[in-house]
Amino acid sequence: MKFFKNYLHWDQYLSKFPNVHLLQTSAWGKFKQCFGWDVCHLVNHDWGAQILVKQFLKIFRFAYIPKGPVGSEESLKQWINQTDIDGFSLSLIDQIRLFCQEKGIAFVKIEPDILLEGKVREDCPLGFVTSQHSIQPLRTILIDISCGENEILARMKQKTRYNIRLAERKGVKVKPSEDVELFYKMMLWTGKRDRFGIHSLKYYEQVYRIFKERGECELFIALFEGKPIAGLMVFVHGHRAYYFYGASLDEHREVMAPYLLQWQAILWAKEQGCTVYDLWGVPDYDEDFLEQQFERRKDGLWGVYRFKRGFGGTLVRYAGAYDYIASPLIYSLYRLYRRQTGAQS
Repeated sequence: MKFFKNYLHWDQYLSKFPNVHLLQTSAWGKFKQCFGWDVCHLVNHDWGAQILVKQFLKIFRFAYIPKGPVGSEESLKQWINQTDIDGFSLSLIDQIRLFCQEKGIAFVKIEPDILLEGKVREDCPLGFVTSQHSIQPLRTILIDISCGENEILARMKQKTRYNIRLAERKGVKVKPSEDVELFYKMMLWTGKRDRFGIHSLKYYEQVYRIFKERGECELFIALFEGKPIAGLMVFVHGHRAYYFYGASLDEHREVMAPYLLQWQAILWAKEQGCTVYDLWGVPDYDEDFLEQQFERRKDGLWGVYRFKRGFGGTLVRYAGAYDYIASPLIYSLYRLYRRQTGAQS
């Protein structure tokens, strides 16, 4: 095992995996360092991981592996399915155990970048416990953008295509922008209206700056009659694009600016060589239930699903969140804290 904090070494390792998830890139690690996370890297002969470490309530340290570990697709699937007990699985758990001992980590949360095939699994990889507390969305919609524009449009719901064309007819203009403060102000309004938390202005400024310098981010603003009414920040890495942040004002909602905004972001992602566009997060239910309920439900991410479903993507679910427990006592206190604060453990 190699343990280091040098991003150059991590990038050398990732050169073998050009389509690694954005959250395992060195750029994401540098971004998270700006907000109090300690970033470490583990590399073994058949896997590697970018690990984020943070103090919790000034009591203990925990670690988080977002969309990792990184390795061959075959070995990762064997790990999830527990079909390689003597190889990858034991190697991973042994090195995480040593890492926790060296760094004083109470537990490690891991959210692998592995899509489930079929029903949600109730078991978990060797040495881990299943956690109901996921940090990244478990379920999302992926759009295949490897084909031509007309085919992408043809797969969309008729109403979504109509709204894209309506926005164009009404004169909505979508332009790249560097005005992150403007986007943040729209995020403030959107979060208040739709009742979800947002990050600080510094957060959006830093993530935009770091990825923009790499050519892996674009901020788009939609204007109507010269006034900004919606915004979207999109990221790309390897063959995937990610729609992480979007905002819209209440004014002129009838011109359907968010639809044209999303379409222009998709076209930009195609220009960057992406073949998959990740709409990033919908309610964690199977498709039948989502389709039965989306017109009735308005809480949580249901409004988001109503919007995203129209773009003709495929509903998928990731393997889930798993915890490695180094300190059972502290982990029990952590679970108790989450229950008392109304969060899932």
